[in-house]
Amino acid sequence: MFRRKVQSIQTLLPDFLRRQGLESPLRQRRLLTSWDEVVGEPIARYTSERFIKNQTLYVKVHNPALRADLSMGRSLLVKRLNERAGAQVIVDIKFY
Repeated sequence: MFRRKVQSIQTLLPDFLRRQGLESPLRQRRLLTSWDEVVGEPIARYTSERFIKNQTLYVKVHNPALRADLSMGRSLLVKRLNERAGAQVIVDIKFY
């Protein structure tokens, strides 16, 4: 009789995603979708067009006063978004 090496899907899935090069895009997507929850619905209403490039999150803000306020608190936003994503996905946020 032979033994099979049985592993749970919980341990196999992260390895599979890493080998296929899908781990980073998945974390980026998780970070982008958590934006509304992290900043709250009233602020999220004034933002759109979010994307990540070179570990920087770019967010279009429609209100100049809100853009200035968000710029002052961006280090806290980076920390909260990375916590939500489960890894360090971004290092900075640029508001335009």
